[in-house]
Amino acid sequence: MTANAHFDAIDRRIVAATQGGLPLCRRPYAAVAEGLGLAPDEVMERLRRLQSLGVVRRIGAVPNHYALGYRANGMSVWDVEDGRVGELGRRVGALDFVTHCYRRPRHRPDWPYNLFAMVHGRDRAEVADKVGRIAELLGAASRGHDVLYSTKILKKTGLRLRGEKEG
Repeated sequence: MTANAHFDAIDRRIVAATQGGLPLCRRPYAAVAEGLGLAPDEVMERLRRLQSLGVVRRIGAVPNHYALGYRANGMSVWDVEDGRVGELGRRVGALDFVTHCYRRPRHRPDWPYNLFAMVHGRDRAEVADKVGRIAELLGAASRGHDVLYSTKILKKTGLRLRGEKEG
């Protein structure tokens, strides 16, 4: 059965109510449930189910790194063997200072990199130290790397459902 077959009107209302973020309170799922006229357990169970189906990919905090004092934000990019990028990516992504890590296609000859890992630091020296730790972990598996630093904050949002009234 497809994910669409499991996505009903109540699921749509829950996703629409949470897609902009959960309420900042002690019991956010209870607040969402109250606003929708549902039980908190039903909201949490439906979100778990939607996540297991892949309809909802992730539920988590999205911090503003700049507000937390992390002014240097560097996307480290790595040239690793394609046959090992999954294994190496899992190892790099497990580092406590890597906020996200993923594979991207190469665009040779100008862009040889296929593994991306985001790191944040209070300054570029801290980012360089963390990138050095990734380099140590990768060892000879890394054939080269670079770091691309953020120059401004972009608003990041995922897919948004239109509300019922917007139809």
